[in-house]
Amino acid sequence: MKMKTLSTVLLSTCFFVASAQNSTSKHGQEIVANGGFKQTPISNATYVIGRSAAAFPDFTVAAENTVNAVVHVKTKIQPKSFGNGNLQNDPFFDFFFGPGNGTPRQIEPQMASGSGVIISTDGYIVTNNHVVSESDNIQVVLNDKRTFTATVVGSDPNTDIALLKIDAKELPTVVFGNSDDLKIGEWVLAVGNPFNLTSTVTAGIVSAKARNINIIASDLRIEAFIQTDAAINPGNSGGALVNTKGELVGINTAIASQTGSYAGYGFAVPVSIVSKVVADIKQFGTVQRAMMGVKIRDIDDDFAKEKKIKMLEGVYVDEVTDRSAAMEAGIKVGDVITKINEIAVKSASELQEQVGRHRPGDKISVTYLREDKEKTVTVMLRNRQGDTGLIKNKGIEALGASFEEVSDELKQKLHISGGVQIVGLQKSSLLSQAGVQKGLVILKINNKPVRKVSDVESVVNANNSAGEQDRALFISGIYPNGKVAYYAIDPNREGDKANQ
Repeated sequence: MKMKTLSTVLLSTCFFVASAQNSTSKHGQEIVANGGFKQTPISNATYVIGRSAAAFPDFTVAAENTVNAVVHVKTKIQPKSFGNGNLQNDPFFDFFFGPGNGTPRQIEPQMASGSGVIISTDGYIVTNNHVVSESDNIQVVLNDKRTFTATVVGSDPNTDIALLKIDAKELPTVVFGNSDDLKIGEWVLAVGNPFNLTSTVTAGIVSAKARNINIIASDLRIEAFIQTDAAINPGNSGGALVNTKGELVGINTAIASQTGSYAGYGFAVPVSIVSKVVADIKQFGTVQRAMMGVKIRDIDDDFAKEKKIKMLEGVYVDEVTDRSAAMEAGIKVGDVITKINEIAVKSASELQEQVGRHRPGDKISVTYLREDKEKTVTVMLRNRQGDTGLIKNKGIEALGASFEEVSDELKQKLHISGGVQIVGLQKSSLLSQAGVQKGLVILKINNKPVRKVSDVESVVNANNSAGEQDRALFISGIYPNGKVAYYAIDPNREGDKANQ
């Protein structure tokens, strides 16, 4: 899977060659070639790089504790076909090959790959949403070379995190660490499968925290990336970023590059966000997105002068939504938010990260400045609809139907390459209320090809991701008599309760 790249900035790296000779540090210690230290007078030396193994941390334990729990995620993306799949009667086919001339050419599926991290012994795996979002088939290869078919339990495009499940037991796992404790300059390891090179480990340091690079295409995105100079390349997406203890601190997601390959810096979703997203998906089937109801912006020197703000740290409130949690708490346009739950927020991305850890109905403490006076209020967070309720995603069960893969006989009759047929339909289900009838062969949902029952489940789950609960499902299909049909399914409808 192609790693997400940020191509607007060119970054470079420097290589330092260690000297084999003894050198003297500014602090009066001589680093000798055999790894020892001895006290010497302070000199004017500016820096020292020696050969001593003691000058660097030991990464072997962290690597050993991680590589077996990082998997290779291989995906298959089926090419789109014309019309109902009958290429022999398609005008484009006729134009290139002549009317009825021969058998339609089979277009090979596209193959891609990324990485994933096993987080439970019974087969839950976290990866990036962009690794699996367009996939028709997902294969997970363990470090011991065993291969499993994975299903998408749920995904969150707003954080680029997805949760997979394989049918396995007693798997090795990575222990969750605390990304809040990471310090700039701290050593970290990136573990993944770049360029299909399995179980690759690279080392670097934390270069920055809460980095916003505007790479997630969503109005409700949360970007508070850990920036690192550990080498990350295409195929590392979804892999582990761990500290020297081997604890998971982030999921590798993007690189800054103009070539698509490593050029100095990579970015990882902090585990503080990952753990919340995973917990929501497992418990509710969808991410519970909490919102304050404010539009915010960072404060730079020019903006501070324009608004006569005496500080550059904090987040400026540009707009307060009507009937929002922020308005109810008394927050106004022009306030500068400085803390969330007594944790300093110096940028919009830091504020989004702190709020993003909570669910609707949670109460948080918000500290802000107004006319140079500090105030602290309690804010009860709300969901996108403006209330404090939690959203329960019933997934494919909410459609009120049973499905089977279309038979080979029906494929041949309808001239289709695949699909999922509705073989059972509840009387007052969402599908039946939209006019869908038993026997429909579903070919696409939301313009994504459907060939297996798991495809239906994956699309429905993705449609119910955070911020997408009110989005309709658009189904296209064909009945056994050859009639093509299109339907729009409203997921907000009550289903079985609608006729009561």
